[in-house]
Amino acid sequence: MAVNHAIADTQSSAICDCARVTEYVKHTVKQSRHVVEWAREERSMAEGTVIAENTGGELMQDSVSRTLAIEMLDGEWKAGESLTLEALQSRFGISRTVAREVAKTLESMNAVLVKRRIGLVARPFGEWQALNHQVIEWRLHSTQREQQLSSLTELRLAVEPAAAASAARLAPIDVKAKFPVYAAQMRQIAEANEEGEAGLAQFHDLDVEFHTLILHESGNELFAALSDTIATVLRGRVELGKYPMKPKSDALDAHDAVADAIAKGEPERARSAMLDIVDEVARALNFF
Repeated sequence: MAVNHAIADTQSSAICDCARVTEYVKHTVKQSRHVVEWAREERSMAEGTVIAENTGGELMQDSVSRTLAIEMLDGEWKAGESLTLEALQSRFGISRTVAREVAKTLESMNAVLVKRRIGLVARPFGEWQALNHQVIEWRLHSTQREQQLSSLTELRLAVEPAAAASAARLAPIDVKAKFPVYAAQMRQIAEANEEGEAGLAQFHDLDVEFHTLILHESGNELFAALSDTIATVLRGRVELGKYPMKPKSDALDAHDAVADAIAKGEPERARSAMLDIVDEVARALNFF
């Protein structure tokens, strides 16, 4: 009898051990699957990064974001309409990771809402971050370019004369001395430009530095924060063919006047000369 009980206990114990082993194996297999899925995700992210960096120096997500933003601005993708991540992947041949980065970029500009199971929902332009330099760049390459240039010129008229006057008052002497140097270099390049577009690019690089320095030396943090915005419109005017191959003498004279006034600490003359610069831009674009 005792032997029978012992055999029964042994069989019961063996069954329990088998059950434990089975559960362990199931757990191990489950963990292995998680590891495989994690590895796949990591590989997908790596592949997405490679794809994103393999487009002539521009990130793929930036290129796709621009395309979609311009389609919204042009009315091809209307406010309220949605686009899934799967549709993004299929259309542009991008990974899930890159598609998510596109969604993040557009969402950060308030251009879209991202909703689960729906995807990207286009928002009206009035809700976008209109002063963000990326949004401005998109708009300058859309059918709204003329309206964008007009709005930015009005912004420059409001901000830059005041910034120039403040720089004449507040900039340190060593910084003030840089402005005539910038103006002289710009004139030299403009008057002796034998390099065509290459020379013009050098001129505009100096022009961007000139206006950026004024905004940063104005003593107004809000003016300084607009430096990227102003730089975008300065470059955008060139890219859109809205600037002559040879800068006009009136524009060069006005830059000389701004530089001289700031260097000599004459705020009102700096204000007036900067107003002349932006007025010249407005006249060239036929806005006013």
